[in-house]
Order: sequence, then C-alpha cells, then structure tokens
Amino acid sequence: MIKKIFKIIFIVLIILLLIAAIITGVFAYNKMKKINYTPIDESKIEITPSVKENTTIANFRNIAILGVDSRIDTYDSEGSRSDCIIIASLNSATNEVKFVSVYRDTYLNIEGYGLNKVNSAYSLGGPELAISTLNTNLDLNITEFVTVNFFSTIKMVDAVNGVNITLDSDEIKYINPYINHINSLTDGYNAENIYNSGTYLLNGKQALAYSRIRYTEGWDYKRQERIKNVMLKVFDKVKTMSTSELNTFADNMLGEISTNISSSEIIGMLPKLTSFKITNDVGFPYNIEPYDTTGLWYGVPVDLTANVSRLHKELFGVENYVVSNKVKEISDMITEDTGI
Repeated sequence: MIKKIFKIIFIVLIILLLIAAIITGVFAYNKMKKINYTPIDESKIEITPSVKENTTIANFRNIAILGVDSRIDTYDSEGSRSDCIIIASLNSATNEVKFVSVYRDTYLNIEGYGLNKVNSAYSLGGPELAISTLNTNLDLNITEFVTVNFFSTIKMVDAVNGVNITLDSDEIKYINPYINHINSLTDGYNAENIYNSGTYLLNGKQALAYSRIRYTEGWDYKRQERIKNVMLKVFDKVKTMSTSELNTFADNMLGEISTNISSSEIIGMLPKLTSFKITNDVGFPYNIEPYDTTGLWYGVPVDLTANVSRLHKELFGVENYVVSNKVKEISDMITEDTGI
C-alpha cells in the first residue's frame, strides 16, 4: 500500500488558485461564470436517515470530487466512470480539510444495480448516483460535487508549459500505447513517444498517459500515486507564477470544472478557505482483498463495517463509530457474494 494517496488533484489545485487570485486582486466575479454550474435533483440523492440525523457529521461540509474518464470534452455521465473519487471534508470549527481517496475498484453496492466497482455509479446514474453510493456505503451526507474530465489534465499541464517527471523502465513499457491512444482521441499536437527511462519535461498528453499507467507493480494504487505526482508538480509551478500568469491560468482552467456549488457559494467560501489546512490524506478502504471473477478484478473491503467505522474516526473524530444498519446490510451482501 502506498504511504500517501494523492491529496491534491487538479480541482483542489484550482481552488487554491482561486484563493491566491482573490488575495492578489486579479480574481473577478465574471471568472466564476466560466465554471459549468450543473444543478442536480437532490431528491435523488440518498442519505441514510440515521446519518442525516447525526449531529456530528452535520458539522462537516463533505464534497465529492469526481474525475471522470470521459473520452470527449464533456461531463456527461453516459459511458463515463469516475476513476478518481475523493471526499473532501471541511471542518469550519477547526479550519481543517481532510481528503479521502476512494479506490475506483472498490466493491460496493450501487442502489438499483447491485454490487459493482464504485466507479461505475457515475456512468449508471451521474453525480446523483455517485454521491448516493458514497453516502449509503460509507454513512456520509454528501450533497455537493465537483467533476473534472479526461481532458482537463492535458490542458492543465500545458497551461504550465509541462512538468518534469522521472520515468522508470517499467513505466516506459506502457506509456507509449497510452500516448498513442490519447493522440487518437484529441485534436491539436501529437505527443511524441518516449523510449528510454529518465527525467523528461512531459507535455499535457504525455503527462496524462503517464497518469493512466496501471499495469506496473502497485497496479491502480501506483497509478493514483502517479496522478498525485503530476498534480503536485503543477502546483509547484503555479506557486511561482506572476499575477498575469496566474490570471491567464485561471482563464484557461475555470471552464474545466462542473459543479452544483453556485458561484456565489464558492466566492463566499474563499475568504475562509485561506485559513484551511490539510491535516489528513488517506485511501479507502484501509483493508482490502482482491476478488477476481470472470476476469474482472475487484477490491473487497475487509470488512465494510470495520472500514467505515475507521473512516468516521479519521474524518469526524468519532471513536468506535457504530455503523448504520444499511452499511451492515451491504457488508453482509459483500461477504455473502465474495466469501471474503
């Protein structure tokens, strides 16, 4: 298990950018209009009644950050899985932000569809079902989301004129098929193949190809480490930008966000966010076992109740959290189905 799961994907980077921009006076309300505001039907979002009534959880603002694998420049749910899933939990009392990355292959219950990989929920029912799946399986109360798509990494890395990444021999074996595939799906320049290990200044398409490698040792967990690596490299470059460069970067990237958080809400959050600090960064489930059926690999939480109880300790400081009957029911379903 990797020591840290990526704590900043580019949406968090963009939020920090907005904070920096408003402080330096270059951020204006009309920039917020570039964000794709996507209202959702909150009546379709399922929250377990006992969780809805839990006053401890109610004190936290929990937001689902979803990175979808859309192969066209859109956020439509049809055919798009949320291959990056992060829960951002904001505690206004302590000014802490905690991030939990939910592994894409985690075997959970998707209401109306049964047990499946958690990343399938978005393709089956958009952000409403993706949020509902997190809520019912993890005893959460999420109603807000932020989505970014397959192409945003390309635009973000190109906006900072590339990132320096060291590729090892195993990564070289797999990166070029990804580069070629991305070239076939996108317009503009064709990214060149890379044939030898070493440190390279990767452009947007090459960086995305690097981020998508998952067949080396460490599999999907290592891929998430690569995503984190790219994002932190971008963040390092953003921190050195001049005011004018920062303004241009904001213009280029704000349109890459889809969210049901209104512009006025985001603006209202910004002054307080300047004082927030990241205090936790973990991956969920904490304990996981592989489950292979008909050639498909799933990650089974061992067991779901224990993992959810620990999650609530990590996020909300609740010792010996007793999970809802809904989570117990799902946990039993997973055990019965997998034998794990």
